[in-house]
Amino acid sequence: MKVCSLFSGIGGIDLGFQQAGFDIVWANEFDHDAATTYRVNFGDKHLEEKDIREINPRDIPDFDVLVAGFPCQPFSIVGMQKGFKDPRGNLFFEIGRIIDVKRPPIVFLENVENLIEHDDGKTFLVIYNTLAQFGYAVKYKVLDSLEYGNVPQHRNRIFIVAFLDYNQCARFNYPEPIERTVQLNDILDRRVRHDDIYYYNASSFYYDEMLKTVTDKRALYKINDHGVSPRKHFICPTLTANMGTYPDRVPIIKDDYGIRKITPLECLALQGFPNDFVFKGILLNSAYKQCGNSVVVPVIRRIAEKIKDSCGDNSLYLP
Repeated sequence: MKVCSLFSGIGGIDLGFQQAGFDIVWANEFDHDAATTYRVNFGDKHLEEKDIREINPRDIPDFDVLVAGFPCQPFSIVGMQKGFKDPRGNLFFEIGRIIDVKRPPIVFLENVENLIEHDDGKTFLVIYNTLAQFGYAVKYKVLDSLEYGNVPQHRNRIFIVAFLDYNQCARFNYPEPIERTVQLNDILDRRVRHDDIYYYNASSFYYDEMLKTVTDKRALYKINDHGVSPRKHFICPTLTANMGTYPDRVPIIKDDYGIRKITPLECLALQGFPNDFVFKGILLNSAYKQCGNSVVVPVIRRIAEKIKDSCGDNSLYLP
């Protein structure tokens, strides 16, 4: 089945669907750095680096599934929560504009958990009703990557799946929780000496407190408004785009060489990206931002597999 990807970012959703056997035929991303990372890892043949408001839906090749991790900042607890009053929040209606013209059989949307409760549920109701008015049967569920993605990171996200075929919707079920086998130290190699840019030193803010607090090489720590504190059960908190704006938002660890931030590649691993996914030609803060804006790939793959299962005879879709 063929996929059209909107707000593609670095391609986390695309990668999950690709791993499930879908074919990405067209993608759109406006942020240049994210588009750069996407091209490095997926190639340049199907990515349109352009403002979605300038996209003519009729220029998009035909597809079976529309996927979109539309901007979450307007609805996030970490953000200002302006919702549709934020220009980024209104970008959801650009998705609706494309759906209205193309009418794909399936729509997959991802966003922050708070989308459900934002503005007393009115924001989510607009999204739900928009899909319903286009004739879609809609299901949605909040999944935590810790339980559904086999990664040691808490990340609650809402996943909306909509079908034009009501029977397919009835057959679709979200994946079940799985036992987590990947541990924090399977991802963080504390024996490797990284570049000095990642390490704290005597001139660093909070360094004295770090020396007293960051002592367990099995653990991961976070700087917050109250100082430095360990994360419970050796689990990473939700990685956010703010890591690119505020360096002290990057989780920290103790390794064999000192106290340091986890690296962007370690952030990717905590999001379930494969080891061959890389960053090239972008600044460090942009890499952190891209990690925080992305998704946990195994969760996406598992949902995509369930979507495929619900479709039954794939001959009904584009070859």
